[in-house]
Amino acid sequence: MIYKGGCHCGRIAFEVEGDLQQVMDCNCSICAKRGYLHWFVAPDKLRLSTPPSALSTYTFRSRKLKHQFCPTCGCAPFVTGPEGTSVNVRCLEGVDISSLKVQQFDGRSL
Repeated sequence: MIYKGGCHCGRIAFEVEGDLQQVMDCNCSICAKRGYLHWFVAPDKLRLSTPPSALSTYTFRSRKLKHQFCPTCGCAPFVTGPEGTSVNVRCLEGVDISSLKVQQFDGRSL
């Protein structure tokens, strides 16, 4: 299935393809504050509808993960890294989060 997503103000828009059944809820410092619900997909399954220059990037600790966000509204729709892409399901249109299986991840202990 193809899902449309983006930030609050519409500056960032994208499509992601896959079978959305399970998400991960991480309790690390950034995920907890931003409310990420991660859906991991292969990098080629995420297609930006807006130019990459519309994104701002935040990295910390190992600097391997690139937390992409909108510089206008602050929404953080996805994270890219060497092993794949994590889409923030809260930034997808028409997804009933209560119907998804949520796996807890203790990122705070890493």
